[in-house]
Amino acid sequence: MTRGGTEADVPGPDGARAGGTRSEGTGSGAAENERGYRVYRPVIPEVCPADPDRMVLTADAGGRCEVFAHDAATGRTRQVTDRPHGTLHGTLDRDGAVWWFDEDLEGRGVWRVQDFDGGPDTAGLPPAPAGTPRGLAMNAAGQVAAGVGGPAGLAVWLGRRGGPAREVHRAPGPRRLAGLSPDGALLAVAGPPHDARAVTLLSPAGRIVAEFGGGDLPRVAAAARDAAAGSGASAPPRPEAGAGTPAAARVWARGFTPTAEPAELLLVTEHSDRYRLATWDARHGLREHAWCAFDTEIDAVWYPEARKVLVRQDRHGRSLLHTADLDRRTLSTAATPPGSIPDAAPRPGGGIHYVWTDSATPPRLCTTAAAGPARRHPPVLGTLPERVPGVHAELWTPGPDGPVHTLLSLPEHTGTAPPPLVFLLHGGPADHDRDAYDGTVHSLVASGFGAARVNYRGSTGYGPRWRAAFGAGVGLTQVDDLVAVRADLLARGLAREGAVGLWGTSWGGALALLALGVRPGLWQAGVAVKPVADFAAAHRTGLPALRALDERLFGGTPDEVPERYARSSPVTHAARVTAPVLVVAAARDTKCPPQQIADYLAALRAAGTPHESLWLESGHDGYRGADHVATLRRALEFLHRHLGAAARRTASAAPRSDRCGAQQAGAPDPSGTVRRHSEGRR
Repeated sequence: MTRGGTEADVPGPDGARAGGTRSEGTGSGAAENERGYRVYRPVIPEVCPADPDRMVLTADAGGRCEVFAHDAATGRTRQVTDRPHGTLHGTLDRDGAVWWFDEDLEGRGVWRVQDFDGGPDTAGLPPAPAGTPRGLAMNAAGQVAAGVGGPAGLAVWLGRRGGPAREVHRAPGPRRLAGLSPDGALLAVAGPPHDARAVTLLSPAGRIVAEFGGGDLPRVAAAARDAAAGSGASAPPRPEAGAGTPAAARVWARGFTPTAEPAELLLVTEHSDRYRLATWDARHGLREHAWCAFDTEIDAVWYPEARKVLVRQDRHGRSLLHTADLDRRTLSTAATPPGSIPDAAPRPGGGIHYVWTDSATPPRLCTTAAAGPARRHPPVLGTLPERVPGVHAELWTPGPDGPVHTLLSLPEHTGTAPPPLVFLLHGGPADHDRDAYDGTVHSLVASGFGAARVNYRGSTGYGPRWRAAFGAGVGLTQVDDLVAVRADLLARGLAREGAVGLWGTSWGGALALLALGVRPGLWQAGVAVKPVADFAAAHRTGLPALRALDERLFGGTPDEVPERYARSSPVTHAARVTAPVLVVAAARDTKCPPQQIADYLAALRAAGTPHESLWLESGHDGYRGADHVATLRRALEFLHRHLGAAARRTASAAPRSDRCGAQQAGAPDPSGTVRRHSEGRR
């Protein structure tokens, strides 16, 4: 079992900048706090490998995200953590002890342990130093490995609960611990997926056993084709010549099989415009399973038993669940309703627990397991309405690299004129908006606004070529898509001139500010929450993974290609902004640093542009409901003043969404597991 990681490239197809790839919703439930505002996450509780009745999850605790322990046998739920700024990472080991990450506002801390039934907190893996969480892995033998992030990169510590632990590996850059084999003979370390050392296998003494990366995949694929041709089996088709430039080959590590010996590591690969399952073991080396290929991004996790893999596919704003049997070479698709599945986990016996939602329905926990006394029920710590207000639809707008997909939510019974419309811009850029419940959409629609969620070029869920399409430049390509969708909505009578605004968080906040500057006549208001305002300045002081992301997007560092960073930075175009702007910033933000935001506000002041600012005493990833209430309330009041709306209803009853800038990079589940790939700012 492997947990954690916030700064590095992690499995699944592509990600985004900070804040977290997983949309916040209700996994096992939510509790209310002030005036009905709730903090919740759409994740499956972590289950103890030896005692499935014991579970750990995160949920609301007085407006903060905290770790809870739940006993399904008795129905008792107990709060484990109670920290002023909340707690996000939690899991449990085979003995049922609860592990949680004690971090400061900059995201640095140590793992602590508490008995499942309560008691004092103790150091989990002393003397490992404080750092950012870059993976926590455990096995049935009681061994524990932790990835600790710091200025020099990754350090891997190995030991047992309570220590003493020893450092076994160091590596520079944005790397993370990806797994510990059941027999303790191997550790897996993951680097950037395009890197020549995307995956490193280590012995417990730190000796390198194997290394490979995306560049090895064409050779592996060619060998598989040759083997298939020699056996008379049909070979997988080669990519069509002249079909465009495919993305560079990449590989992600997804963890060791829980029980098999010898150890087998699960991988996700990308090349030739397809995502595939792959495995590595000492006998066969790296093997791709070409029969198990997908046209859009996937995540994958082992079943607890046999060589089966649960695959969750993001496709065109919705989700599919597949089971791949590696021995039988079969792929079956689970029957799930149309919509999004933010989290899913296989269970003993072959059942799947998953969280399901669509734009009109808050998340709910579902299972494919048969009803009966053996089916365990997770905790329910609160309720949400069955449905949310508004009419929800989608549209596709023609574009140079293919149609642009938009999820549109409008108030009911707005009269003859379309309501004011707000473009909600997802972060990343490699993330996407889903046909899923969104607390900000709920609040906007309940307040009389329409909400348009655009999956512009660079978004995941539409294939590698769409994700890699930045022809007009970073950010500028995406602004072109927003402009095209705006014109389409106006032509269809779904929006009106003079009442269109923008709202983005993190990388989405950068896109909102950039659109206000490069196409100033089209927007009447803009909200940017914890944005990137100056890519060069953010690169100088940002985290290693984000610097690496920027260098891939721009094709070099700010010193090497300064003109590209300047063209895409909102601060360059600040003097052209004419619409009123609200900027929300965090004083302790290490992903979108505060100084570059302060410099952007100074540029607005120098240009005489009307603007407001709200500063939060938090980091980029906050877990306190009060910060999200303040952001949501201020943004809605700002949009009402500058766009107007048919109705003014309080939005405080809507749970928060990740658009308030509250999630962890890499979208960790309650334990800090990164179950979906992420590599950017959200």
